[in-house]
Amino acid sequence: MIAELLPRSVTAYDTFADASGDVLFPEEEAVVARAVDKRRREFATVRELARTAMAELGVAPVPLLPDRRGAPRWPEGIVGSMTHCDGYRAVAVARAREVCAIGVDAEPNAPLPDGVLDVVTVPAERAVLAELAATHPKVAWDRLVFSAKESVFKAWYPRTRHELDFTEAEVVPVPEGEAAGTFTFTLAPGPDAPDPRWLTVARGRWTVGDGVVITALSLPAANLPGQRRG
Repeated sequence: MIAELLPRSVTAYDTFADASGDVLFPEEEAVVARAVDKRRREFATVRELARTAMAELGVAPVPLLPDRRGAPRWPEGIVGSMTHCDGYRAVAVARAREVCAIGVDAEPNAPLPDGVLDVVTVPAERAVLAELAATHPKVAWDRLVFSAKESVFKAWYPRTRHELDFTEAEVVPVPEGEAAGTFTFTLAPGPDAPDPRWLTVARGRWTVGDGVVITALSLPAANLPGQRRG
């Protein structure tokens, strides 16, 4: 499912089954040594997928350790993104000389928990979501917008090391027409943030199936960010 949302320059794998056996490096084992079984399985499975994807690019298997924010540290010359939710795991990787940023995210196709919508959306998004829920009720649009923002943030953070708030991004899903299955987004980070224009020229994609909402975007290396705003 995930590969259908990304260009050929990106190698992507997903699965609805967890890895079996010992697939982690000792350094990775140390990260999840005290984790519950569910967390260990998610952690191990996405790393097994990532190493499979990197092997297609000719990259030898290496430990993929999380940074302080949980984002995976990729080998030199590789960009990528991981995601997992109940029953689904996915990874996308590419060569940095071809792709400068990737973001993928998966969520259950179910409404956000009570109280979350107002925290992760802006008023304009909530108006659009109300319309979409009435006309296309089989999709959890609030969850899709949340997922799309996660994908955008996953593409943004590894290159900028600047964290965004959910209210600093506005997402509009497209449910029908020639652009069906895509989403547009606008970033409005604070004045101390890097220039966001390199990321806003892209359009993300989404799909729904097998109980999950999946979003993804990638940007070609030609979109590398410029200087910080004054």
